[in-house]
Amino acid sequence: MTGIAPLRKNVRFQLLWAGSAVSQLGSELTRLAMPLLVLALTGSPGLAGVVAGARTVAFVLIQLPAGVWVDRWDRRRTLITAQGLQAAVSALLTALVLTGDVRVWQFVALAVLDGLCAAFVGPVLDTAIRGIVPAAQLHSAYAQEESRTHAAGLVGPPLGGLLYGLGRAVPFLVDTLTFLAATLLYVLAKVPRRPADQPAPAPGQERRGMRREAAEALSWLWRQRGLREATAAVMVLNLLGGAFLIPLIVLVGERGGDARVTGVVLAGLGIGGLAGALLSGRISRLLPPGRLLPAVVAIFGAALAATALPWGVWWPMVPLVFITLSTPSLNVVMNVVVARMVPEELLGRMGAVMSMGGMVLKPLGPVLGGALAAALGGAGALLALGGLLGLTAAVAALSPRLRSFTGTAEDEVPHAPA
Repeated sequence: MTGIAPLRKNVRFQLLWAGSAVSQLGSELTRLAMPLLVLALTGSPGLAGVVAGARTVAFVLIQLPAGVWVDRWDRRRTLITAQGLQAAVSALLTALVLTGDVRVWQFVALAVLDGLCAAFVGPVLDTAIRGIVPAAQLHSAYAQEESRTHAAGLVGPPLGGLLYGLGRAVPFLVDTLTFLAATLLYVLAKVPRRPADQPAPAPGQERRGMRREAAEALSWLWRQRGLREATAAVMVLNLLGGAFLIPLIVLVGERGGDARVTGVVLAGLGIGGLAGALLSGRISRLLPPGRLLPAVVAIFGAALAATALPWGVWWPMVPLVFITLSTPSLNVVMNVVVARMVPEELLGRMGAVMSMGGMVLKPLGPVLGGALAAALGGAGALLALGGLLGLTAAVAALSPRLRSFTGTAEDEVPHAPA
């Protein structure tokens, strides 16, 4: 560690982090303001869902091609362009709201454009952190990233609601300013353009085919001992973890709570998440990834089951804190594993693959949760989800490859030549 400056003095990383923090705060402002605006203009919750869903669908569909292009293109220019386009999209939306002449199809179109841009930003940020942060400081860097995510999620929606109360266009105007500020900070951060050991390709040598380059990343993941199993376990965690919200709302309602009580109970997720993010750097060092993952899944399952205990309408807030107190450490350690194991020329594609793996089953979560709540009631559904997560933790703990997975070069299967 001697000779390595503290992470807080790494100006390029801090500029990169500040840019992503400002950008995410702006996005969180509009996560509440957008459905409020659509509901105010149309009176239709379904249309509000369509707008939000359009962004997610666009993001998922373009994610893997975006990862391929990030590995092909100048990464600094890609990041600045994508963030600048998000600023332009937000500015156009602000102008439409100010004029009062806005249609639902315009919301959908702009949401799709925003999702397409966001699909490029994530993979470039992943590659940039590895390019400007020493390997010994990756845990601290990703812990700082995790704290940014949870802080923005805790502060953004209430602030968005406050700004919306001042005027319908206000949160979207602020969002535009945050995107512009992030773009400037990314320019100053001087993100690496390409891997240090990979010169720019000569004309005619760059394109090997989208499918071939995407398949190369998927093939690499399939060959990695432990990482493949860890990715599968995270996919199941995202499916079951995304299913508890509707049963929880039903449970609070069954116990006599109203929307205000439900909101306060859910604040437990934000409290635990922010505390967990601050502790994640230390927690992620206590256990290797192959042992930390089953532990986090088991805690998640036990906490969900505990929400069903008949201890009053406010009780579920307590176990919710423990859910997000433990999960940030898993996010940090998986990010460090990818940064350490993945060949640098595959980083953009692997970032996209891991992001897609985390999201591909997640939209099914609310459907599963709603079906279980309808059949079993709120408490029964939460007990069922907790049991399924406990089973997932047991299967993961019994996997020999996962138990021995350390997330270091010792686990890595050599990269096959293209």
